[in-house]
Amino acid sequence: MKFLSIEDISKANERVASLVHKTPIFTSSLLNQWMGHELYFKAECMQKIGAFKARGACNTVAWLLENNEKPKHIVANSSGNHAQAVAWAASRFGIPSTIFMPAYSSKVKIQATKSYGAEVILCETRAVVDEKVKLASEEEGTCWIPPFNHDQVIAGQGTAAYEAIEEVGEVDGVFAPCGGGGLLSGTWVASRGLAPKASVIGAEPLNANDAAQSLRMNSIQKLQSVPDTLADGAMTIAVGDLTFEYLKQLDDFYEIEESRIRYWTQWLTHLLKVRVEPTSAMAMEAAFRWLSKQTSKKRALVILSGGNIDQETSLKIWKDNCLDEVPRL
Repeated sequence: MKFLSIEDISKANERVASLVHKTPIFTSSLLNQWMGHELYFKAECMQKIGAFKARGACNTVAWLLENNEKPKHIVANSSGNHAQAVAWAASRFGIPSTIFMPAYSSKVKIQATKSYGAEVILCETRAVVDEKVKLASEEEGTCWIPPFNHDQVIAGQGTAAYEAIEEVGEVDGVFAPCGGGGLLSGTWVASRGLAPKASVIGAEPLNANDAAQSLRMNSIQKLQSVPDTLADGAMTIAVGDLTFEYLKQLDDFYEIEESRIRYWTQWLTHLLKVRVEPTSAMAMEAAFRWLSKQTSKKRALVILSGGNIDQETSLKIWKDNCLDEVPRL
């Protein structure tokens, strides 16, 4: 397999620059003091549609047009942020879209996808979603934009780390969450190109650890049922054959317990004063574990993947108070 290059990420960045937000970098002097390291947070929770997924979807549609392959219709399968991203990107380019979503998807994400102009078709299971989108994609003039297993989706997602490293400069560690692996794959490419000495580290829920299982077994493993996790952005049943090859290149990979996902969702919301999805919090726990093993002061970049949370998830996040326990290494 041929990996994407930093040039691919740079081209993607040029394509999306005028269409997506250049999201801010946040720091917390208090957190840095407690941890004894410098942490930088790329706030994709402030991105278009509230998540990094806008980058991959927008880059893919722009790339199609660049190559004179404008589709008549776009379809996608997703349980959340990718659904919104494709609906938004398609509308930006004036292309009708249909999004297939599991019925258990976040209600706020279903409603948002509809609001961007897409036809939303809810299906009982993820397997049915995947079957229906595949059938729809076979219609003439229809383009299927998958949530992660596509070169241009990966390149687009990599622009978040690309922007961040260009702004922050050399870092020692880069941390991103893993669902299907698109963000983490693009982050690895961008980091290797701009900060080649940095460790690139991923994280996923222990309750939805198909990627970790796959890395241990050296073959793609699929979850047998919908995982029970606060991190609804990482409820993917399996990684893709493309993203799996990138995940193999990572310097480390952590499985995060629900209690730690809840802990860092509360603390990042409190310290940074931004809305943080539980999926984002996993990357912070990965940074916490990595930094705890370091013997000298490090600079860490954490990708906050999104900020779309419905009421049900919010109630689960805040059902217990985690803020009494100060985050110190």
